[in-house]
Amino acid sequence: MNWFTDIFTQPSYLQVVVLLSMICAAGLALGQIKVKGVSLGVTFVFFAGIILGDIVNRMGIEVNWSMIALAQNFGLILFVYALGVQVGPGFFTSLKQGGIRLNLLGFLATVLTTLFAIGAYAFTRISFPDAMGLLCGAATNTPMLGAAQQALLDVHPEDIETANGMATACAVAYPFGVFGVLACMIVLKLMMRGREQHHPDPAGETYVAEFHVSNPAIFNHDIKYVAGLTDKHIIISRVWSDGKVMIPSSTTVLKKDDHLLAVLRRDDLQAFNVIFGEQEHTDWNRPDIDWDNIDGSGLVSKHVLVTRKELNGVKIGSLHLRNTFNINITRVSRAGIQLVAYPGLRLQLGDRLTVVGDDTAIAKVGEILGNEEKTLRNPNLVSIFIGMLLGVIIGSIPFFIPGMSTPIKLGIAGGPIVVGILIGAFGPRFRLSTYATRSASLMLRQMGIVIYLACLGFGAGADFFSTVFCMQGLLWILLSLLIAFVPVIITGIVASRWCGLDYAQNAGMLCAAMANPMALTYANADSDDEEASEAYATVYPLAMFVRVISAQLLMLLFV
Repeated sequence: MNWFTDIFTQPSYLQVVVLLSMICAAGLALGQIKVKGVSLGVTFVFFAGIILGDIVNRMGIEVNWSMIALAQNFGLILFVYALGVQVGPGFFTSLKQGGIRLNLLGFLATVLTTLFAIGAYAFTRISFPDAMGLLCGAATNTPMLGAAQQALLDVHPEDIETANGMATACAVAYPFGVFGVLACMIVLKLMMRGREQHHPDPAGETYVAEFHVSNPAIFNHDIKYVAGLTDKHIIISRVWSDGKVMIPSSTTVLKKDDHLLAVLRRDDLQAFNVIFGEQEHTDWNRPDIDWDNIDGSGLVSKHVLVTRKELNGVKIGSLHLRNTFNINITRVSRAGIQLVAYPGLRLQLGDRLTVVGDDTAIAKVGEILGNEEKTLRNPNLVSIFIGMLLGVIIGSIPFFIPGMSTPIKLGIAGGPIVVGILIGAFGPRFRLSTYATRSASLMLRQMGIVIYLACLGFGAGADFFSTVFCMQGLLWILLSLLIAFVPVIITGIVASRWCGLDYAQNAGMLCAAMANPMALTYANADSDDEEASEAYATVYPLAMFVRVISAQLLMLLFV
């Protein structure tokens, strides 16, 4: 049986695979346990790693730490890149319509927590690397820890013990970071109870409206002329004129008392109401509308998938589908967001288009766009590895700041997430397909973060319990609670009283600033819509970027 024991006790790549598999399996199983609807999820992998790391250390088993480091870094790169690609398509859109305000508040929370950590270093006896570890744990931000450790090792490559000490501090602070933010959610909920909740439409969401042409200024003018009166986008899917129904083109002339069925952004409703003259009160946004039988015209509304790779990044207008087949593309569903299908909108692989016309014409459009769902099931691995390659290269570029002897870098956490966001947002313009099914995208992110947390916890496990059960450990616990609670509650009060955020927006913004999906789960349980999740997605990328960069900068300044 020596061969069996050797798998666990002899340093090798097999030993690392076995240990990490044990950690991940145990952690994920425990992560399914819920207490009052709240679960730590994949975070339990971190604690499973700590426990096994402590056991291995007590048994005196040698471990191939180079393999552990390789797995840890690869997992981190995979996670942050996949996350960047996921939020990239809606990132820049989210900065509009309140996104800037949300990000500024998230930045305030980031600054305050950082100042508290610096204060802990200044007024207690803990070292600055330990204070940074506590900040990373209190902010439940393990990529930030990776960036801080990398910055430390870039300056002092031999100081592996200090880097592991930062991970230990992070491990101690992590659960109390979760509890601290959860406590803030509870306090804010009590403070804001009874207040009227406002739920604005998310940026980019579409709205269907019927207009009555009663503005003399547009009588006998074509749709192209009317569209030129504003820079806002609208798609007119049907025109009722003199008892007839037609699919309009840009040359269709509008007459007095015509009725238009249009798709636009709700925020633009008032502007087009002024242009056309009057909006009818029919509710065209009910989920029970039978779009194939709304006027007896024989026109139907169907969904068509973009599955031909050569159409990735092509503008809708350049395909000339409307004039060729007498159809209208009214909206585009992308990553769960409904977009107005204006001619300049660039298609992406996996887009689901709503097409209005007759059955024969829509079938021909489907042939041009592909409309073969099975082709989307094949993962596009090329773009993933190209993106990770570019992310690592950009993360390694040194940026020199006057007055500092050592340059800063985006690192393996910052570089890939920046590249992921850019590729997710602009990749189709360069014919770089980033489409992946939702399950495949989730698998990439989960695989990356699980491997990273397993390695991180395993590395911190050796000194974890001996550190916690001493005076220094108690001090770390107190400081992590202060960092996780006080700055967050201050930001939440500012956001609610002076910035007009309701509870759901406030909770989502704070959870993103603290990279705390566990507290977000609690906030979502008290909300009937996705407002908290939308605020989280809006703030998270920039908050993560700021955390990663600030961690490196602070380490270079103080160490």
